Amino acid sequence: MHAEPKINLTSSELNNLWSNYMNDTLAISVFNHYLQHVDDNEIRSILEFALQLSESHVQKITEIFKKEQVAIPLGFTEKDVNLQAPRLYNDMFYLTYVYNQAKLGLHSYTVALSTSARADIRQFYSENNLTSTELFNRSSDLLLKKGIFLRAPFIPMPEKVEFVQHQGFLSGFGDKRPLNSIEISNIFFNLIRNITGVTQLIGFSQVAQSQEVRDYMVRGKEIAQKHVQIFNTLLTENDLPAPNLWDTPRDSSVVTFSDKLIMSHVEAMNAAGIGYYGVSLGSSPRKDLGVDYSRLMLEIAQYAEDGANIMIKNGWMEKPPQAPDRQAIAKNKNER
Repeated sequence: MHAEPKINLTSSELNNLWSNYMNDTLAISVFNHYLQHVDDNEIRSILEFALQLSESHVQKITEIFKKEQVAIPLGFTEKDVNLQAPRLYNDMFYLTYVYNQAKLGLHSYTVALSTSARADIRQFYSENNLTSTELFNRSSDLLLKKGIFLRAPFIPMPEKVEFVQHQGFLSGFGDKRPLNSIEISNIFFNLIRNITGVTQLIGFSQVAQSQEVRDYMVRGKEIAQKHVQIFNTLLTENDLPAPNLWDTPRDSSVVTFSDKLIMSHVEAMNAAGIGYYGVSLGSSPRKDLGVDYSRLMLEIAQYAEDGANIMIKNGWMEKPPQAPDRQAIAKNKNER
C-alpha cells in the first residue's frame, strides 16, 4: 500500500485557522474575566459554554499547526487579562456580548468552510458551525426570556406580488420612497451593533493604561454614537421604532485587559463594521443609503488605520502568514 500524499494547508485554510486562533485566545481572556463577576446562573452557563468552545478551538488549531509544523501564534494569554479587576459590565451586557460573538462566529465559520479544501479542515468548521448555532440559539432564547432581545421593527405583511415600475425606486433624494424590508433590516442591525459598541468602548476607555489608547477609545465611542444617531434618524423618518439605549459600564478604572488586547478587540470590531456596511451598501437600492454607507465605511477605515498604526508602533500587531517575497529572494541570490 502506498502512503497517502501529504496535502499542505492552502493559504485560505492557513489564514482562517490563524485568525480563529487569534480571535479565540482573545475571547478566552474576555470570558474568563466575565466569569469572575457574573451573578445570573443562566448567563453564567452560557458564558461557560462559550469559553469551552473557544478553548476547544484553540486546542484543535494547535494540534493542526504542530502537525503541519506551523509556528503557533502568540495570540493572547493570561498576561492580557487581570482576573482580579472589578466588574466592568453588567450581566445583561455579558449576554449580549456572547450573542454578538456567536453571530460573528457563524459568519466566520461559514466563510472558512466554504474556502477550505482539505476534508479535516472542512470537518472542523462544520462542527464549529453546529456549536456556534447552539450558542447563538441559547443566547437568543435567554435574551427573549429576559425581555431584552431587541427585535427589528414590524411592517405590514405583503398581500400581493408587486414589481418595480420606475427608476424612482432607486432614488433617495427629494421625494424618497419608504424603506424596504432589506434596508430596514440592515439599518436596524447596524444600529444595534453600534449601540453595543458604544458600551464596549466606554468601558475600554476607562481601563486602558496609556493615554493614547484611552483617547483612541473615546474617539471610537464618539464615532459609534454618531452612527447610532444616523441610523436612528433613518428609522424615525419612516415612522419606525428606533432603540437608542445602551448600558452604562461600571465606574471601575482598574486595568482589566492589556492595551494590546483592547486595541486588537477594537480592530476586530472595525473590520466587522466595514464588512457589515459593505454588505448593506450592496443590498440597499436607495441611493442616499449608498452614500451614507460609503462615508461611514470611510470613517471607520480611517479610524482603523490609525488604530493599526498605534499597534505597530507599540509592537502589538502580530503578523499573519504571508507569501514569500520573490523579488527579495532573487536579489539576495544575485548579491551572493
